[in-house]
Amino acid sequence: YYILQQQQLEMDMKITLDPPNISNTAVLKQQNYETRLPLITKKKSAPMCSQKIGKGHTVSNLWGLPASHHMSSPLPLLEEDRTKGILSLTELRLIPPAAKITLQTPPVVSKAAPFHEFHKQHKKSAEAIYGKYSSSKGNIAPLPSSSSMVSARKSKPAWTYPAQQLESDLQIPSQTQDLCFDCDIAVYHGTIDQKAPGFLAFKQHYCLSWKSIVFFLEHTEKLLKDYAVPLATINCKKLVEVASDFELNENPTKSDILSVIKNQSTVEKILNRPGQRYKGQGGTEMAATKIQTTWRCYQARKAYVHFRQQQWASGVIAISWLLHNHMARVKKTLKESRQRHLENFYIRAKHLAANWNRIRTSRRTIIHIPSLGYSQCIREHIPGLALQQNMQMGRLCDILDANVDVIYICPLHLSEELLQYYNKLLGLQAAVRSGKPEDMGDLQDRFKILTPEAINSFPKHHMCLATQLKYSPKTIKRIKILIQSKDAYIIGGVPHKDDLAVADMLNVPILGSVPEVAHLYSTKSGSKRIFTSACVPTPPGESDIYNNEQMISALSQLILDNMEVRRWLFKVNDESGGNGTAYCDIILHLKCYHWVQNERQRYSPEIWSKKWAHEPALVKISQELPGLLAQHVQPVNEKRFPTWEKFLQTFLSQGGVIEAFPLSENVTNLTVDMLIEPTGKIKIVSSGDQLHADGPLRSSGTTIPQCSVDPAVLNSLCLKIGETCKSKGVLGYFSVDFVTFIHPQTMEQQVWATDLDLCYSDQLALTQLMLYVTDGNLDCCSSRFEVSLGSNKMKSQRIQHEETKTPSPVSNRCAVASSQLRHSSLSVIYYNVLLQMCKARGVGFDLQEKQGTVFILYEDQQRYRLGMITIGEDLQGVLMTFARNLFIIHQEISAPNMQGETNFKMAIQDIEAILGITAENKLKLEEEQPLKADALKE
Repeated sequence: YYILQQQQLEMDMKITLDPPNISNTAVLKQQNYETRLPLITKKKSAPMCSQKIGKGHTVSNLWGLPASHHMSSPLPLLEEDRTKGILSLTELRLIPPAAKITLQTPPVVSKAAPFHEFHKQHKKSAEAIYGKYSSSKGNIAPLPSSSSMVSARKSKPAWTYPAQQLESDLQIPSQTQDLCFDCDIAVYHGTIDQKAPGFLAFKQHYCLSWKSIVFFLEHTEKLLKDYAVPLATINCKKLVEVASDFELNENPTKSDILSVIKNQSTVEKILNRPGQRYKGQGGTEMAATKIQTTWRCYQARKAYVHFRQQQWASGVIAISWLLHNHMARVKKTLKESRQRHLENFYIRAKHLAANWNRIRTSRRTIIHIPSLGYSQCIREHIPGLALQQNMQMGRLCDILDANVDVIYICPLHLSEELLQYYNKLLGLQAAVRSGKPEDMGDLQDRFKILTPEAINSFPKHHMCLATQLKYSPKTIKRIKILIQSKDAYIIGGVPHKDDLAVADMLNVPILGSVPEVAHLYSTKSGSKRIFTSACVPTPPGESDIYNNEQMISALSQLILDNMEVRRWLFKVNDESGGNGTAYCDIILHLKCYHWVQNERQRYSPEIWSKKWAHEPALVKISQELPGLLAQHVQPVNEKRFPTWEKFLQTFLSQGGVIEAFPLSENVTNLTVDMLIEPTGKIKIVSSGDQLHADGPLRSSGTTIPQCSVDPAVLNSLCLKIGETCKSKGVLGYFSVDFVTFIHPQTMEQQVWATDLDLCYSDQLALTQLMLYVTDGNLDCCSSRFEVSLGSNKMKSQRIQHEETKTPSPVSNRCAVASSQLRHSSLSVIYYNVLLQMCKARGVGFDLQEKQGTVFILYEDQQRYRLGMITIGEDLQGVLMTFARNLFIIHQEISAPNMQGETNFKMAIQDIEAILGITAENKLKLEEEQPLKADALKE
């Protein structure tokens, strides 16, 4: 019962001190407080910390309760008790709680209280008001009287009883008690001295909110003990502010505790010191727990990582297996489709062979696909691959045969200007035959130039033209429409597997070899095998070299066997056009060369031919060659192979050959184009001597027909090679390169077969254009190029030969042609301007004389390359005209201070060298003719 009475007293006190509180109001409503305060006439002011004045009766010590308060029976009401006020009577239980009280005068009289300015309001400190008390740290103020404590509460709105309203409002000062009590509490080693006067005063001052303060202090002590903090000072004012914001079930954080500590930075450094937690209260247990936790975490992490690795590995294995199965299915599908394409290729090839004699004389369509189907690594290193595939625009001239329609697959988008140029050029057919320009016709229905739409879809994949056409369904569909119900066949470039796929999609045969056969025998080593089987002369050399030891050993043996050879060539198997060629003048740099010669002279020819005699020389040469090659080998294409190391890496990876360069300084290279028809018939369709505008080992043009080798000798060699190729399964067009020279010792002409390309060549395309614009005939068996002149020319010839009665209906012609002319300044002018400029300088073509110059234009975006054919009556004159044309174009498009990058000058120099040889040979021929005549007379 005593406990209940004490709780009731505490509740009453709280209600009295803070009437507007919501919880207090709810308690009043539950307990039906119907109390009316009596009128209080006596007024006594109480001192206020905030210096605000309030009027009303003063209640005596509310915290001291008489002993009679705990008695169950009420005490008699004395006269002196009445004067103490209604609150005193209520505390003494002299007035029952349910009594109705009427106040005659209000207990508190309202009066305006003076407010001081902000800077003066807190001028008096707690020390000045309450005096000094010693504590553990700083000065602690004593507990103020109960009346001061009541008046120091924060001002709240007026509280009204439920039963009836107060007759006047109760005015409470708004100054808080925190401003009256500002002290510090020292915490030594995590312990607060609870018997210190300052702490006791602080406790007594905040007795009503002490529970939350104690709760906060307990957590503060625990934190400071756990981290063995020697000294911390707590700001009581901040402590009260922070503690009042926490509920009992909410623990304060470390930052909250640090916010009430004055020496916060020092304490925070101690708390953040590594290992400090294990020096405080329960540090050993905490350290053991941390070690166990870390070890368990490590074990769990290790197990988890192992599990994740296994999971990742299983995922990788699963994905790899799925990809492997998918790749296997794709490979199987591709293999089956390619096998089907190959089978269909052979079926259609047999049909083409069986009907070739009928097809080649009847109406037919030829689909030209000038694709360079080299391997991917080769195509990636071909600059301007699309432009290189478009170098054979002369294929359009197959419409010279009235029964032929041409579909030309172009790897570039041609502008309307270029299309009009070729329309006019091909429309000259009737004018050429009649010799009258006005007879020029329109043959646009005879040829079509189609560009696959996939060339824009794969700009950086270095695809060959056949592959781009394969992925161009619109172009394929259009070709099907154009060849519908017609005989048609494909003439490709360098064969590729996608050529077979395109042929299968169009259901037309290919006049060409199987890609595997073409690639095998188009390599440098493969061509050597063909030449060896054909028993034709080849340069001394070694093929199929794939490692460095083999190369050094083979080269050393070749040097010993051919001591007179000064220069040796290194050729990569899969390269073409001289790009994969390097040369070295070994004899000039071989230090042991004279020693080897002396060794050779020591032995007789019979003994020197034995291997044991070569051993010392081979050892010396093999030791010297690696360093010599590294210093003195010169690649032809220095942009691709700037050093010997890079060339050697490609040479050994792809394989290659080593062969001797001709012994003479005057060397002539020539190219012969051949055709193996589906019926097996072998024909020579073109021949020409090479021009070298980019160096002695790179062909950039040709003179047609060839005149450096006896036609009978050349035809014999070509037919042997053709028969061997036919036996190996080669079909369609291919070209053979020869080199001829005069042997310095025997003074006899030597002809070596050096290269074989199983594809349609640039020279053949130029020959087709040459024959088209002259309506002439090229007889490769006799190396004669003849044209029939127009009626006016024939009439003049009859007048000239009227006396001899031997009119000549034909006239011999020679041509110089090049598809590799380049000049960077060409890009600054348009083609129509270039043609007008050449026309003004007398560069053009005469339809009646059937001689002059014709240009081949490839594209109109960069415009730095072009082709040119010059036709004349004799080789010397046509060479001079060709060189003059180059000089004129160079002068017109170049400024004195901007010559540009070009091969015009080297072409002119090569032509001048040829002209010197031609003049020398002409003089020799004139000297030999009288001697032959005298011999015949004798």
